[in-house]
Amino acid sequence: MNIPNKITLSRIFLIPIFIILLAVPFDWGTIDIGDTALPVNHLAGAILFIIASCTDWVDGYYARKYNLVTNLGKFLDPLADKLLVSAALILLVQLDLAPAWITIIIISREFAVTGLRLVAAGAGTVMAAGKMGKQKTAVQIVAISALLLHNWPFSYLGFPFATICLYLALILTIVSGVDYFVRNWSVMKESK
Repeated sequence: MNIPNKITLSRIFLIPIFIILLAVPFDWGTIDIGDTALPVNHLAGAILFIIASCTDWVDGYYARKYNLVTNLGKFLDPLADKLLVSAALILLVQLDLAPAWITIIIISREFAVTGLRLVAAGAGTVMAAGKMGKQKTAVQIVAISALLLHNWPFSYLGFPFATICLYLALILTIVSGVDYFVRNWSVMKESK
């Protein structure tokens, strides 16, 4: 249990706090920013989500810089990302900030890739996240953050940044999922 893995675990432990901030109907009021009325609990949730998301970069950087990459880290890091993003997307649906069908597609892809990883693990192979998967995660994080902030500061310009990012995340999710299965199909074929 090295420092990068502890940082990854801290991201997992922040998820229940994030869920409570957004799922429990706290009435902390709203902040009026231009034409945007941003509920304080959405702002607090966005800040916590961004902090938790930044730990993904920190643990990866630390693990690579100090040569602390482990099989546990290769497993925990994408799992923590999936848990955080899935929780956030489900909450966005509950808050009427994202369509359910997009959330279903994104989470389905995450389950499918996790299933492939489990098959690989059963064969003694640990599959780390690929470059396209990391790009997908980054766009998902930006989209979720923008949605939690009710498209602020882009709401000043009337530019639907959050919605565009969400659709881009959907496209990258599908493309990276197909790529992941194509690149690792041999794992499925050779499994018993």
